[in-house]
Amino acid sequence: MTEAERGDNATLFPQPVGDRLRAARERQGMTLAEIGARTRVPLRHLEAIEGSNYSLLPSPTYAVGFVRAYARAVGEDEVVMARDARVEALKTPREKPQYQPYEIADPTRVPSRGLVIAAAGLGLAIVVLAILWFATGLIRSEGSAPDVTPSVAVAVPAAQPSAAPALSATGQVTLTATDEVWARVYDAANETLYLGTMKPGERFDVPPGANNPMINVGRPDKLQVTLNGSMLPPLGTGERAIKDVPVGAAALAAKVNGQPTPAAAPVAATQRTDTAVPPAFAGAPGADASADRRDAARP
Repeated sequence: MTEAERGDNATLFPQPVGDRLRAARERQGMTLAEIGARTRVPLRHLEAIEGSNYSLLPSPTYAVGFVRAYARAVGEDEVVMARDARVEALKTPREKPQYQPYEIADPTRVPSRGLVIAAAGLGLAIVVLAILWFATGLIRSEGSAPDVTPSVAVAVPAAQPSAAPALSATGQVTLTATDEVWARVYDAANETLYLGTMKPGERFDVPPGANNPMINVGRPDKLQVTLNGSMLPPLGTGERAIKDVPVGAAALAAKVNGQPTPAAAPVAATQRTDTAVPPAFAGAPGADASADRRDAARP
């Protein structure tokens, strides 16, 4: 078979994404564990991608995000790989949830008619006795002279709200994942401090000496932020991804204390093409398609 014939067959019958990624990994002499360490994607999900078994992944959106990270790690075109992976994932049948029929309550547990009538009669008797008791009390109070006690107005000082102690502008900022969430933490020089997918319960301590650390995160509502052990409000509602949000101790303390945020040095504009939030982890609908358009427009 000539090279032209092999090229035509590759076009008509393209290899699955998993086979292409495995071949690229083997050409570089890398193991699947090394890919997992670089991308922070669970090993079981990488094995499912190489086996083209997308039914073992949480959703087609997650599959596309994992394939992007895998392709980036082995130097393949992540846009092409993500596009082909989406087509394969949508063709993969997924198991439908099994619904259990609703169990009707046992009729023998319903109170009998006689018991209901007896309870209603007892309630009516209580109401009648209560009315008679109040009526006799009013009659007795009308027959006796009321005791008039002069009222004295006493000024009560208004309670002063106690001010909450201000947070310290220095200390340790810790990011803890409450669910599987993608995040990138970087400093003012655009040097990556953390990049990958955090598993539930996994935490990352922001270096206290980092220069204006910031974060890009797809689901900020899945990320718990603490400063010196004190829990802070979420970075976002999770309706959309956020980026370039300061996570330094000084910036977070100023935000909680209602003080102006300290002026931060601008983030370096170089090498920003890999800092976008992967559409697989974006919170807003439609973010996947817009990210693909941005990636396709890159030189």
